[in-house]
Amino acid sequence: MLNEKVVELLKQQVNKEFYSAYLYLDMSNYYIDQNLDGFGNWFYLQAKEEQDHAMLFLKYLQNNDVSVSLEAIDKPDKVYADFGAPLYAALEHEQYVTSLINAIYEQAQAVKDYRTCQFLDWFIKEQGEEEQNSRELISKYEMFGKDCKGLYLLDEKLGERTYSAPSLSL
Repeated sequence: MLNEKVVELLKQQVNKEFYSAYLYLDMSNYYIDQNLDGFGNWFYLQAKEEQDHAMLFLKYLQNNDVSVSLEAIDKPDKVYADFGAPLYAALEHEQYVTSLINAIYEQAQAVKDYRTCQFLDWFIKEQGEEEQNSRELISKYEMFGKDCKGLYLLDEKLGERTYSAPSLSL
């Protein structure tokens, strides 16, 4: 049986992961509206990834006999001043999500819930990759994206991104 506080944090994380999907879908919409379909693709796939993360948390709770009541997902409220703004907002958001995962891990360790710690190990690694991907995209944008030709080429490259759902057995 999972610790009550750990369960509450895991339930909240389901909602946070779905919010992340909404946020990235909103960023995708922004770029599509700006005719930057490659950037739109990159964030659309980010949204799908976050949906999968939410489902992994949900399934983990269900596999541990925890009933989950889904809560409302907040509407993203970001307004972007330029093409780079969503990139910086995404990095900031990933750092926030990392802090949430770390808080759950810390609580699970405190109550010696090693099963949840093991489950979260994958997310800890994943968050490191997410932050790195965001930093790399920002770096490429800063190098190439402020020039029209560079922006075009970067957009084309981002349009090539594909996504495979994680194969994490619970």
